Amino acid sequence: MAENSTAAGGPRSIKRITDPKALRALAHPIRMSLIGLLRTQGPLTATKAAELLGESSATCSFHLRQLGKYGMAEEAPGGQGRERPWQATAQFTDVPDVADNPEFAAASSLFRSVVAERHFDALMRWLEARPDEPAEWQDADHFSDWLLYLTASELADLRDKVRDLIDRYLDRTARPELRPEGARLINFLQLAFPIVGPVTSRPSAGTGPTDDSRPAQDSGFIDDAASSDDPR
Repeated sequence: MAENSTAAGGPRSIKRITDPKALRALAHPIRMSLIGLLRTQGPLTATKAAELLGESSATCSFHLRQLGKYGMAEEAPGGQGRERPWQATAQFTDVPDVADNPEFAAASSLFRSVVAERHFDALMRWLEARPDEPAEWQDADHFSDWLLYLTASELADLRDKVRDLIDRYLDRTARPELRPEGARLINFLQLAFPIVGPVTSRPSAGTGPTDDSRPAQDSGFIDDAASSDDPR
């Protein structure tokens, strides 16, 4: 593809999903894994994807065809049958923040729930592997939470500012030649949402900073930026 692009759409190409059927189709763990592989390591054949995911070639072939049906993946040039490579049609997925009908609202809720579960699973895998990782990576990871009083517009502004900071690294995902030596694929989660109901969680004994460096609004659960001791 021209310009090292994702399906000729460029390293920042976006697939906007407004069809509830397409969103429900994507809300499947294997399909989400396949899209992730195609965007970071693709194009891939069903056989190669199966090796990476620990699934059967037939299973991956079926799910790739489903992704193709809803415009999220497509066959790439070369190969035949299950040996034909597939590529993502875009580098990012965009789902409307506000649903305009009950059917899409239900599909969006399902999609976001599956995404949240996958992020949690990825986090737990990292925490299990973390003690055996190099010290520089243990020191560099982020595991913090904050309680802030914000208006809706302030929360949106904070979201946009964080995205602006991340923006400088986005092209590396689709363009391996831009990745510096030693770079690893990082799962950077951006979560910020209003608290519903009382804050029932309590900090564990010994967590948090031991000095006055904690801002007044910090939740006190875990803040690896404010303490020299990593409580994870």
